[in-house]
Amino acid sequence: MNLELALRMCEAAVRQAVREGAIISVAVVDVGGHLVAFQRMDGARISGPVLAPGKAHTAVAHHMPTADLAPLVLPGGELHGLAGDRYVCFGGGIPLGEPGNGRGVVGAVGVSGGTIGQDVACAEAAAALWEGT
Repeated sequence: MNLELALRMCEAAVRQAVREGAIISVAVVDVGGHLVAFQRMDGARISGPVLAPGKAHTAVAHHMPTADLAPLVLPGGELHGLAGDRYVCFGGGIPLGEPGNGRGVVGAVGVSGGTIGQDVACAEAAAALWEGT
């Protein structure tokens, strides 16, 4: 993960948000969950600077999309009780794998501000840019 690519991924998510009619915040983190890039559209909700990086951190920490974690944290789920200020377990976070060598997750993107479907679509647009590298 590098800054140039992370910024392009943020821009891809913002372009998708415009198409979706959403106003979002987007964060890209590295393998350690550390913020590499962040963008907040004008008028985005005040929760975005917390939720977008949280979704990215959660996706990289668990090596799975946050939308897939949502049912696992419900009462009776395998991860019920998962808590913490950095864990956000609803759609919009997508882990990024290292292209070509299968060594696993090297970062993640997180989006917040739209509906869950819009957040996922924007995160997928950013992830598609990563997958094209």
